[in-house]
Amino acid sequence: MKRVFVAATLFLLGTILAVAQVWPTKPVKIIVPFAAGATPDIVARLIAEDLQSRVLQTFIVENRPGASGNTGTEAVARAEPDGATIGVGIGGPLAINTLLFAKLPYDPRKDLTLVTLLVTQPSVLAINAALDVNNTRALIDVISRNSGKYAFGSIGAGSLSHLAMEAIALKSGTQLVHVPYPSSPQAVTALLRNDVQMVCLPAISIMPQLGSGKLKVLAVSTGVRSPLLPDIPTLKEAGIDVEADAWSGLIAPAGMPNPLTERIGRFVGQAVGATAVRDKLAAQYMTPIPGTPAEFRARIDSDIARWSAVIAAAKIKIE
Repeated sequence: MKRVFVAATLFLLGTILAVAQVWPTKPVKIIVPFAAGATPDIVARLIAEDLQSRVLQTFIVENRPGASGNTGTEAVARAEPDGATIGVGIGGPLAINTLLFAKLPYDPRKDLTLVTLLVTQPSVLAINAALDVNNTRALIDVISRNSGKYAFGSIGAGSLSHLAMEAIALKSGTQLVHVPYPSSPQAVTALLRNDVQMVCLPAISIMPQLGSGKLKVLAVSTGVRSPLLPDIPTLKEAGIDVEADAWSGLIAPAGMPNPLTERIGRFVGQAVGATAVRDKLAAQYMTPIPGTPAEFRARIDSDIARWSAVIAAAKIKIE
């Protein structure tokens, strides 16, 4: 019995040491290029909490907001590629910003290592109930007959919430007035007041407001129906070929050794897939999508291809 106990103890210690070797002995910094409370921050903190309970390391989430996510992403790119600094990347600073900014302080292809995809989050097309339509097709009919009359809110020029609505206008052959706001809560407040008539925002910012009776959700922006919102049709089901999911992934500085990248990717993938983490993500309308660096690269390339025509048509530029 004693030998069995000793063997089990040695096995456990060996496992713990093997896990601990995933990262260096110093604390691991997870850089989030947006403010505390934003979706990437929520994801980073859930991952840090799970990893800290399983890996003998300290994980520190550091918020570095600014320049549409470029500031924090640059901080990751400039760090040592030893695994002690990783970050949460999203479509903006990794894909869309390459189309919006004349020059970035980093090259997303050369200065970063793509580790693993993390989560995806559907946006929803929501309207003020005073608009008095009940589906996307009816909305398109109304705005097409009144081109330039109706306004939509977003969380800033060049944001996914901006591009999604510009794409809807482009695909339906009409024009809408863009009104940017600093954050989702402010854009939602404007929608509730009917200062703007429609938005395409993350589901978590809209769904809790439906009880007021002042808003209606017409569609989700994902390619297929969201498993978290199965009763809400997609834009494509209404004949509007627009897809705009908000995804995030784990990034690291360029030059990180492949074996280290693979190990970190595996452990972080296990973190977002853990039952407790998955449940907390679902409460925020987020779904885990851990995947390979190649799948991560494909997401980025798809976003660049998807949004380049919309940005050109809408003549969107950020100085």
